[in-house]
Amino acid sequence: MASYLILTAPGALSRSEISDRYRNETRFIRDGFSWTAFLFPTLWMLFHRLWLHAVAAFLLQGIGLELMRQPGFFAAGAALLLGVHVLAALEGRHAISDRLISRGWKVENLVSAHDLATAEEIHFSEFEQKPNPDIHPKNWDISATNTNTSRPGPSFGLPGYDGGR
Repeated sequence: MASYLILTAPGALSRSEISDRYRNETRFIRDGFSWTAFLFPTLWMLFHRLWLHAVAAFLLQGIGLELMRQPGFFAAGAALLLGVHVLAALEGRHAISDRLISRGWKVENLVSAHDLATAEEIHFSEFEQKPNPDIHPKNWDISATNTNTSRPGPSFGLPGYDGGR
């Protein structure tokens, strides 16, 4: 099961006003391994507008390829190339979320789901439910239900707030 980080754009409508605009301004970023980032790290970073990350990956891949050409440094170059690919695959989506958050996007939620459609359904279903105002704790009359005269207040047979029994 994957985790999806849910971000909303700056200036998006409030959570209580679910509309098509809110749905369009909400971005779901899957936390996990990315095969496209593993196979093509520099191109993947350029596609997602991670310019400095792409330049760094390009330079490190060039250094790794040059090390592989030198006698005795093949293993070091291959390890550097593999490291760049694995790092891009594991942390690339985190870099995307960091870039969006630095631009003013707000973290709304974190949802665990098997796929994107399920994550969207879980996230948007939370807002479509209207709370019942009659069950607010301020409307509870605790003194009417408490029959314990030795200790007034909500005890329910548990230790009190002062640590007593």
